[in-house]
Parts: sequence; structure tokens; C-alpha cells
Amino acid sequence: MPSPPAPPAGGGPDGGAGAWWPCHRNCPAPDAPSDKSGEPEKKDVTETGPKVELKDPEIPADAKLVKTTIRDALRDAMAEEMRRDEAVFLMGEEVAQYQGAYKVSRELLQEFGDRRVVDTPITEHGFAGLGVGAAFAGLKPIVEFMTWNFGMQAIDQIINSAAKTLYMSGGQMGCPIVFRGPNGAASRVAAQHSQDYSAWYAQIPGLKVIAPYDAADAKGLLKAAIRDPNPIVFLEHEMMYGLEFDVPDVDDWVVPIGKAKVRREGTDVTITAHSRMVGFALQAAEKLAEEGISCEVVDLRTLRPLDHETVVESVKKTSRLVSAEEGWGPMGVGAEVVARVIEHAFDYLDAPPLRVCQEDVPLPYAANLEALSLPGVDKIIAAVKQVMA
Repeated sequence: MPSPPAPPAGGGPDGGAGAWWPCHRNCPAPDAPSDKSGEPEKKDVTETGPKVELKDPEIPADAKLVKTTIRDALRDAMAEEMRRDEAVFLMGEEVAQYQGAYKVSRELLQEFGDRRVVDTPITEHGFAGLGVGAAFAGLKPIVEFMTWNFGMQAIDQIINSAAKTLYMSGGQMGCPIVFRGPNGAASRVAAQHSQDYSAWYAQIPGLKVIAPYDAADAKGLLKAAIRDPNPIVFLEHEMMYGLEFDVPDVDDWVVPIGKAKVRREGTDVTITAHSRMVGFALQAAEKLAEEGISCEVVDLRTLRPLDHETVVESVKKTSRLVSAEEGWGPMGVGAEVVARVIEHAFDYLDAPPLRVCQEDVPLPYAANLEALSLPGVDKIIAAVKQVMA
């Protein structure tokens, strides 16, 4: 399938470059009208951001803040690290000439050239393996999957090659590589394009798994990931590329891997979340505050290693826990969070912890069923009220 034509000037409805339909398997976007070339019209499916003020103790009080979309924060992180270290390069489908399926790699080709921004064939297993081999040889690849759903084609390379080689070689061979791309449910693209891979990769020893929420964390954690000597799975949410957040205008903004963040302080119940669900948790906390319920929202940020210490300290204060995730419940991220809290703070709990997650079915295509299946603000509010009862 040839690359679709470049998007028109002005980009998508969010005012950025647009989050265009990413599928390269010749499956057009549902109900998308065709343009003159026969290609489906690309649609931006970016959602509206939360209307709550984030608590970010990591940003210095006197730092200048710049409104930045998540896609541009990711682009800036890659550009800064590529300038800093010539061993860093980007590869993936349409990352160069087309500027990225979601325009995350916009203008990197022009600055760094086609030896460091490399368009690949449609073969995730092949180019992920090439990236792993390059990392074994001392380079620092960033491998972009057009969607993590297509990363399924490369799961052997990620798990059996990248994650395990340091251990199996007795520490003689490392694999400094970042696998990144959009994760989770998009808008009406059906079950094969709407999986959340958080729990899948977070189970694997040898991998570090990162799932940021806002633009500052997207930039700072991606820079940290590129510098890390271990293989990193970096999960960006497909619906959030066009959202704007404050990013500190500093020379080298790096966020530590493996540290959760208390986004909102509270006294009655702890809500844990990561990626897109952080926004829903903050909105739920705002609505619950109107009813006199004080929620503490903990953004996990890194799923492996999981910072359960921050969660445990929060639960010791609130005595109640609701975990929220977009993925399925069985063997999920929330299951691990609850297990850690029960292990380390059981005597502090005043109610059984509850999990908010996607319904235990492949995500439906129909809009009404999709909305019923996915977790959101209302389901978080209902869970909080249940643990408060």
C-alpha cells in the first residue's frame, strides 16, 4: 500500500499536524469518505483534555511553561537526544518522508537526514529485529510502531531478544532500545486496533514499561528512556497526541523512570491510574470534591518498575483504594497494584480495593457498545462511592 498523500496545511482539527488514520493493512477508517486518490480521508480522533489543574511538584516554581501538544513534546525529546548523541536514530513505517503517521517525527528527516530517520518496509518483525541488532552493536535505536497493535508482529523480538539478552549473556550484551508508538483504544477502530498493552509488557523481566499522561512527562520520560541502557516499551495513548499541556522550558528536562507522581492530594480515597485514565481520574476527583469526597490521584507513569511505595504511602493516609486502567481487569495493572497494597498496607485498608477497567470483551466497533465497554469518569465515581459506603 503506497503512503497516503501528505496532509493539508494546518493539519487536523486540533490545530496541530493531525492524528491521521494509521492503519497500513489496507483497512480504511470506518465511514471515512475517500479523496480523489482513492485513499480514505485521514481523521483526527484526539479527544478534549481535562479541565483540572495538574499538580506537578517536579516543575520548578519559577520555570517558564510552554503550552505543548504531546506529539510535539515527543518530537522535541527525540530531536534533543539525537543532537546530544549521534548513536541515537529513529526507524519505523512512514517516520521520515511522511513525517510520522501521527506527525510525531515531523521535520526530523530534514534535520538529521535519512541515515538517522529511516523509513522501513511494512514488516514489524523485520525492522524491530534490525533495531535490536543495532542496539547489540552499540547504537541506540528508537523503533516506532504505527500502533502497538502492529507490534504484535514483533513480540518475539521485543521479549525473546531485547528483554532477555542481558540476562542470558551474563551481562555481556546490553540492548539500549526504545520501542514506542500509540497504545490503547482509539475511536471506533474495532477490537484489533484498540488493545491496551500495558499489562502485557509490564509482566516481562528485562523490560522497562512507561505510560505517560501529560506532555511534560512524555518529553521527560522519553529522554530518560533513550538514555537508559535497558530496552524500554514506551506506550503513548492514541487519543491524546493533540492535547496541550505545560512543559517547562529548560535546557534538559528529564523525568526519572520508576517514580509515580501524586497529581492531586486528598484524604478519603486513593485513585491510581496511568496514561489517559489519569485525566479521567482527575475529572472524577473534581466532581467528587463537590460532594465532599476528597480523592488523592496517583499517576503511576512507570508500570515496570512499579513504584508501589508512593501508592502505599497514599493508601496509608486515605485507607481506601480504587485503581483505574483502560485495559482488561484479569491479570491487569490494577490487579498488581491491589496485590502490592494488600501486601504492604493491608492493616490500613478500611474497605476492599476496587478496580475500574474495560469490560472483559474485545472492544466493539459500534459507538454505543464501545462507550459502554470503556472505563471513564462515571465508572471511577461509582467505584469511589462504593469504597466510601
